[in-house]
Amino acid sequence: MKERSSISPDTVVDEIMRKWPATVAVVLSYKMLCVGCPIGTFHTVTEACHEHQINETDFLADLVSAVRASG
Repeated sequence: MKERSSISPDTVVDEIMRKWPATVAVVLSYKMLCVGCPIGTFHTVTEACHEHQINETDFLADLVSAVRASG
């Protein structure tokens, strides 16, 4: 059984992509360059959304949806 999503605003972006590979497509769809970026290893969702001027609520919802759809 796959682990349930526990993505929060304080979760590190790199951790999300490693734990749930389906979220990589979400990150890319928002035109975020977090995939392979060294900053992604310590940027939280909140920090990344602020940096990229992305709506955090929408981004989190899309991440969770991707995790649910993959499992």
